[in-house]
Amino acid sequence: MTPIKVMSIFGTRPEAIKMAPLLLELDRRPEFESVSCLTAQHREMLDSVMSLFDLVAPYDLDIMEPGQTLTTITAKALTGLGKVLAEAKPDFVLVHGDTTTTLAAALAAFYAKIPVGHVEAGLRSGDIYSPYPEEMNRRLVSQIAALHFAPTAGNAANLRREGITDGVFITGNTVIDAMKYTVPRFSGAFESDLDRIDWKTRRVITLTCHRRENFGAPMAEIFTAAKILVERHSDVTLIYPVHPNPIVQTAAREILGGRERIFLIDPLDTVQMHALLARSYLVLTDSGGLQEEAPALGKPVLVLRKETERPEAIQAGTACLAGVECDNILCLAERLLTDPTAYEAMAKARNPYGDGHASTRIADAILWYFGRKADPPANFNP
Repeated sequence: MTPIKVMSIFGTRPEAIKMAPLLLELDRRPEFESVSCLTAQHREMLDSVMSLFDLVAPYDLDIMEPGQTLTTITAKALTGLGKVLAEAKPDFVLVHGDTTTTLAAALAAFYAKIPVGHVEAGLRSGDIYSPYPEEMNRRLVSQIAALHFAPTAGNAANLRREGITDGVFITGNTVIDAMKYTVPRFSGAFESDLDRIDWKTRRVITLTCHRRENFGAPMAEIFTAAKILVERHSDVTLIYPVHPNPIVQTAAREILGGRERIFLIDPLDTVQMHALLARSYLVLTDSGGLQEEAPALGKPVLVLRKETERPEAIQAGTACLAGVECDNILCLAERLLTDPTAYEAMAKARNPYGDGHASTRIADAILWYFGRKADPPANFNP
């Protein structure tokens, strides 16, 4: 029987991390011919993930350019992907999450009349401008996709509220699959300034902050809170892998640069980032992925946003919505630094995001969709 040709399209580091275990799963199954296409919307942080998982993409649009805008990314990706799909002629297209690449790939596949599977479907914040443009991207992709791979039951419920009931599978999140691969691979050395840290006597706070809606005053409030935390607690060290966006770089240097026990470092590769999370005491982040990754390692998360499309971590108690105001961030972080009971309650809460078998469920769902498997996969139930 002819293998099902599945093309996976992605363009950023977070997408690559979460798609990698699924690509490995498809590769090991003779029922599939798996190919991938990179838009390289974010070039420098994408290649390290491909190398880590020994993945090679036969198609690479390499669209990243200085000063790129949402419009230029979308236009270049859509045009390039139209040509790739016409040449490769896949039976099925996989997209992930909510990036501009995700939307362009789903739309290109729709134009080519190729069914789409949406990995990490059903996340919703309720505000089309937060996160921007991700919230609208994922809503639009949901209107195109034939199969919706929702990480949690809450994500599936979001889809039902929008009238999407066919082809919905609760799979868990593929990032948990990825962490089974990355965490054991850490050699014990960061090969950077982080190797100078006394991890036994320091409580490390890991900070990430890069979202567009936090540019300007919110980012200044966040960085100020982080600075004050380090000043107040002599045993605390702050580590911030700074996003390459010039706006983020400038704000980070102005408020956090040149200060004792604050390390502004280049972005880490996936293995080192997961190792940093594992060694951290607390995580402050506006990232979506870290809200899933840190709880898997038993680390409390303060979410530096006004709302989150990942409420499961809040409900489970592994994360807390801290907002973007300095005083509120300080209040919540101080409690976790000074109240062992409060800290343990978050650190030991149940992780709602997966069991490491999301990729297996997704592959089985695609086989069922194409009539190669009699029954659909059972839903993930944490």
